[in-house]
Order: sequence, then structure tokens, then C-alpha cells
Amino acid sequence: MNTHSPSQRTILVVEDDPPLAKLIQFCLAREGFEVRQAADGEQAMQEFELAPLPDLVIMDVMLPYRNGYELLANLRQRPAWNQVPVIMLTSRGREEDVVQGLDLGASDYLIKPFRPPELMARIRKLLRPAPKAVT
Repeated sequence: MNTHSPSQRTILVVEDDPPLAKLIQFCLAREGFEVRQAADGEQAMQEFELAPLPDLVIMDVMLPYRNGYELLANLRQRPAWNQVPVIMLTSRGREEDVVQGLDLGASDYLIKPFRPPELMARIRKLLRPAPKAVT
């Protein structure tokens, strides 16, 4: 995870619907996050290859070029990315879709349409520092 202060944490949003991507970016920016965006599976792969690690990824499933499940599987094979939390944010809400996302390594799975306050609460939960072990 990045060692930025909470107000400088970076979130990568992988979403191909421009109005929805803008809404998510607005909500994140209002909370003080830096936002990077990928509009399709190929742009997401470039982020995985070249960009610095984000603190968290929000990813749709149905994307052009590569779907979110393929991207998540690829991401989890990369040692540096293995600890980056990923929230799948998708309209694919059948039980088997949720199970597939979680089995591939998603940290959380949120179904569209979503409520922005709920998304922000899930992000805060995933980015909360781990409690120190009591010895």
C-alpha cells in the first residue's frame, strides 16, 4: 500500500460508462482521494504495467477488450498488486457473479445501482489501517 497521508491516497477507477465514472470520481475527490481512471480493459492493463500502485481499485465487470474478472485474475497474479484492495462495482448481481468475483480475489463486491455513501463507507473500511497485534 502507498504511504501517502489519508488525503493523498490514490484510487484507480476502471469504468467504461463516462457519466458513472464522473460520479465516482466526484465522490472520491470530495473525500480527498486522488483518482486515476481507465475506461476499458486495455487502459486498465496499462495502469497495472506502468503506473504506481494505487491504494485501492474500483472495477466494473463488463468492460471493452477485457472483462473485470480477467483483469482481477491478472492483477492477483502480480505480487506487487496482491495486497491492493479491489471493489468490484457492477450490474452483474447474480449469486454466481458475486462468488466468481470474490473467488478471484475481490475485496468487496457492490452491485449497481449503488448508493455513493455506501461505496465511500466500504472504501474507508478497506483503507483503514490494520489494528496492531496485542502481545
